[in-house]
Amino acid sequence: MSINKICFICGLCVMFASACSSDMFVSNNGNMPSDERISQIRQGNTKQEVINIIGAPSSVVSLDQNTWIYMSSEIKRVAFMEPKEVSRDILTIEFSQDGKVENMQRLTKKNGKEISVSTDATKSMGHTPGFFEKFFGGVGGYSPFPISNPQNL
Repeated sequence: MSINKICFICGLCVMFASACSSDMFVSNNGNMPSDERISQIRQGNTKQEVINIIGAPSSVVSLDQNTWIYMSSEIKRVAFMEPKEVSRDILTIEFSQDGKVENMQRLTKKNGKEISVSTDATKSMGHTPGFFEKFFGGVGGYSPFPISNPQNL
């Protein structure tokens, strides 16, 4: 192989590598209130007072309407590589039954846990349809007019 071909191939490799490395995106998700505003919240504040100080929560726990969550995260993505979470900040505010601040907790990425998603599949009990049943099993099963009394047919 000639020296020109080697230089050309090396030049192409450098060009492709530099093109990919400039595709870095940093996205900020959520909206965490400033530390100054969070410090203004005291035990005993009402829900309306909390909204006036730091705004509406990012999420409200669906099973417990008395727990509010404020969160933000910064995610870095480079070209086609897997995204990486750079930082995470979570504030939970728990209210008592009468709607007053009872507890506040602040979590970051350092004291959080990484949860890996399982790729295992759960087998279902029963019949496993074959090829023809999957693709042609519904043929003839459509009835545009409902049958009110099938015994009279």
